[in-house]
Amino acid sequence: MGCWLTLLATFLLLGTVGLGWLVNGFLILIGLVILAPVIGWIGFRWWLQRNLVEDKCPVCAYEFTGFNRTECRCPNCGELLKVEQGQFNRLTPPGTIDVDAVEVSVKQLED
Repeated sequence: MGCWLTLLATFLLLGTVGLGWLVNGFLILIGLVILAPVIGWIGFRWWLQRNLVEDKCPVCAYEFTGFNRTECRCPNCGELLKVEQGQFNRLTPPGTIDVDAVEVSVKQLED
């Protein structure tokens, strides 16, 4: 209790002598030290929500997480992928045609 009273008396003395700007500067510094981590944490979470993408690999359907507008490899099959508009796309050389295989059932026709 005595420590707080001494601190308060020091601030009052500095304010009456004409050094109120020093007290105000100290209080502003304390406010910034308290508020900066809170604002930084909120800003980081906002950025993470906008840039973190969870999707399936288009090759092996393994679900994992990546950052938007970056290139990464699938941890399961090793395919090079690019994260665009919230989904994973294969990164292929120009001129490559990407097709999807479709299974066709076989029917025997009798004569």
